Amino acid sequence: MEKWEPEETLAPDWNVAPTKDVYAVLERPLKDADEPRPVRQLRTLKWGLVPSWAKSPEGGAKMINARAETVHEKPSYRRPFASRRCILPADGYYEWVTAAQERQLEEKGKRKRPRKQPYFVTPVDGSVMALAGLYEFWRDRTLPDDHPRSWWVTCTVITTEADKEPFGGASDDEGPRSLAEIHPRMPLMLTEDRWASWLDPARTDPDDLLPLLAPPPSGLLRAYPVSTGVSDVRNNGPELLKELEAPEEGTLF
Repeated sequence: MEKWEPEETLAPDWNVAPTKDVYAVLERPLKDADEPRPVRQLRTLKWGLVPSWAKSPEGGAKMINARAETVHEKPSYRRPFASRRCILPADGYYEWVTAAQERQLEEKGKRKRPRKQPYFVTPVDGSVMALAGLYEFWRDRTLPDDHPRSWWVTCTVITTEADKEPFGGASDDEGPRSLAEIHPRMPLMLTEDRWASWLDPARTDPDDLLPLLAPPPSGLLRAYPVSTGVSDVRNNGPELLKELEAPEEGTLF
């Protein structure tokens, strides 16, 4: 595997929020390279996809996730799904318990009540998650071609149905026993055997790509309760990942 240093080094971030910069692994020709062959590289992208045809980038903050079931047909995602796929590395992700009534409203697309207890979801073996993502280029026509911010490169995370099987590691007795008990959706984690196929820009046939969106095997992830301080994006530090002995907020399952 070829290794490349990112153009920009990001500071550690324990509370990544929409519109923030994140690392992404992708394959495309290097800028100004003599050969047009795709090269695997580590890039810095903005989380929240802005379609190439968008008139402004304002909607990017709402396009942080793309559903695996429809990503190949939605206007905002079908073109990057065919040719601009990436992997977003992460130690894990936060998810807030969705109580039964909240979940019913969410599934109907209606407004939810405030969420309660946050959990951190991470691989059982302590490895880094490889989240399936898409990226896109957007040209800011209000700026000249040579302006450093004339092009935006943004990304989104693909999600799938949450795993209903018990966690792969020990979980809190008072809390959820599976990801599905926390939230009905989860980011799509790609196992290593799918990385090369997912990143390969030569693969553009949706029928060839859709099998890669199958959920990973059960038992690879665990979840534990963390401080409700993570619910405020102004809080950012390693203390947010500290595992609590019990949830701070009670939730009925």
